[in-house]
Amino acid sequence: MGEGALLVGFIAAQRLAELALAQANMRRLVAEGGIEFGRAHYWAIVALHAAWLAGLMVLGHDRPVDRWLLAIFVALQVARVWTIASLGGRWTTRIVVVPGEARVVRGPYRLLRHPNYWIVAAEFAVVPLALGLPLFGAVFFVLNGIVLAVRIKAEEAALIWAEGAKPPR
Repeated sequence: MGEGALLVGFIAAQRLAELALAQANMRRLVAEGGIEFGRAHYWAIVALHAAWLAGLMVLGHDRPVDRWLLAIFVALQVARVWTIASLGGRWTTRIVVVPGEARVVRGPYRLLRHPNYWIVAAEFAVVPLALGLPLFGAVFFVLNGIVLAVRIKAEEAALIWAEGAKPPR
């Protein structure tokens, strides 16, 4: 198995584990009165990430991995774990907010808004570059930017709504 296949396999396994965590958190949030926003665009996020991973596997499975870019990827994973840990049980791959809850402002959220989206955007560029696929990386970086523009607008609206809404009884 080539280095590229190992890297993409790691990312796929990581994403599957994250989906399991996100689903458990979502169930709990909904049980606490959480409401999902942005459901209409969620399919685009799933499709984009699936296509990105599939494309990386097809085009990059037999390629070597650039060590410097792999180091950047590893740093991004540390930031990803920090971001997920900072949200704790509120982290999901969907937009689910509990009425009356304030925004999280600890961890990387003290430094910038939506750090997970910054991390994903960087991954969409760094991983293809690490596999010697600059055009692939550029295309998916732009597509991700388009999807995130919609996503962030929906998430900001949900967070504003949640902060002003009355908590469920």
